[in-house]
Amino acid sequence: MQFTAKEISLLLNGDLEGNPDVKVHQLAKIEEAQEGSLSFLANPKYEAFLYTTNASVVIVNQDLIIDKPISATIIRVKDAYSSFSILLDKYNSIKLDKKGIEELSFIHPKAKIGKDVYIGAFAYIAAGAVIGDGSKIYPHCYVGDDVKIGRQSTLHSGVKIYHDCVIGNRVTLHSSTVIGSDGFGFAPQANGEYTKVSQIGNVIIEDDVEIGANTCIDRATMGSTVIKKGVKLDNLIQIAHNAEIGQNTVIASQTGVSGSAKIGESSIIGGQVGIVGHITLAKGTQIQAKSGINKSIEEEGKKWGGAPATSYQNYMRSQVIIQRLPEMERKIEDLQKALAALLENSVQKK
Repeated sequence: MQFTAKEISLLLNGDLEGNPDVKVHQLAKIEEAQEGSLSFLANPKYEAFLYTTNASVVIVNQDLIIDKPISATIIRVKDAYSSFSILLDKYNSIKLDKKGIEELSFIHPKAKIGKDVYIGAFAYIAAGAVIGDGSKIYPHCYVGDDVKIGRQSTLHSGVKIYHDCVIGNRVTLHSSTVIGSDGFGFAPQANGEYTKVSQIGNVIIEDDVEIGANTCIDRATMGSTVIKKGVKLDNLIQIAHNAEIGQNTVIASQTGVSGSAKIGESSIIGGQVGIVGHITLAKGTQIQAKSGINKSIEEEGKKWGGAPATSYQNYMRSQVIIQRLPEMERKIEDLQKALAALLENSVQKK
C-alpha cells in the first residue's frame, strides 16, 4: 500500500506543508520512522523527534509551533492522535480484508450467511446461526446454534459463542473470548453439596463493542446479560450472569463484575477491580485500579478508590496518612514517654 501526502491530507481534511507528492508505504513511531514512513506527533514529550525523524510525512496538531527546520512534510489537523487512529483503522481494514469461505470450515445447511463474509478454515457455524454482511469469522471459531451476528463484525481466531447469543454490528471479539458460557449458578444443599442451576438465558452484545482476548461473558440464568453499545472491554475480564454494562463504558484488564450488577453508561473502570453482585453504579462512575466495590454508587460522575471503595479524595488522603504512620507512631511514643515523666514528677512532688 502506498499513498501520497496529498491523498492523506484530503482523507483527514488537513492542511499540508511541504511536498504533496511524497509517498509513504508504512506507519511508524516518530522516533523510529524511516524514509517512506508516516508518523504523528500528539504528545509534547516527543516534540524533539520532529526535528530529527526520518519520516516522510508527520501528522501534527493545528496549533503546533515549529521553530526549527524539518525535513518531513507536515499535515496539520485538529487532533493528531485521532487522525492517526483513523489511518491505523484504514490500514488495518485493508490489511485484514478477507472474503470467501475457506476449505475445512463447517457451515450447517440451516445457517444463513450474508454477502462478502469471510469464514476461515476449521470454523464451525451451527444450525440456525446468522452471519451478517461483511462479517469475518477467523479460523477455529465456534458459532453455536441460533447465534445472530450483525454486519461487519469480526471474530478473531478461537472465539467461542454459545447458542442463542446475539452479536450486533461492527463488533470485534479478540482471540479466545467466550460469549455465553454458563453463569456461576449453584444451589447449596442440606448435605453440603451444590446443585447446578441451569442457565437458560443468553448474552446480547450491542453495536460497536470491542472485547479483548480471553474475556468471558456469562449467559444469564434467565433473560440476558447485556453489553450496551460502544462498550470497550480489555483482555481477561469476567462479566457474570445477568450483568449489564452501560453504553460507552470502558473496563481494563482483570476486572470482575459479579452477577446482576448494573454499570452506568460512560463509566471508566481500572484494572483488577472487583464489583459485587446486585448493585448499581451511576452514570460516569470512575474507579481506580484494584478497588473493591461492595455497594451501589448513586452519585453520577464521581471517582472512587480503595477496597472497600471510598470517594477518590478520601482514598488519596488515606494513602498520604498511611505513608506517615511510622512518623506518627514515633511521635505518639515520644508523647507517651513525656506524659509518663510528667506523671512521675507529679507523684514525687506529692
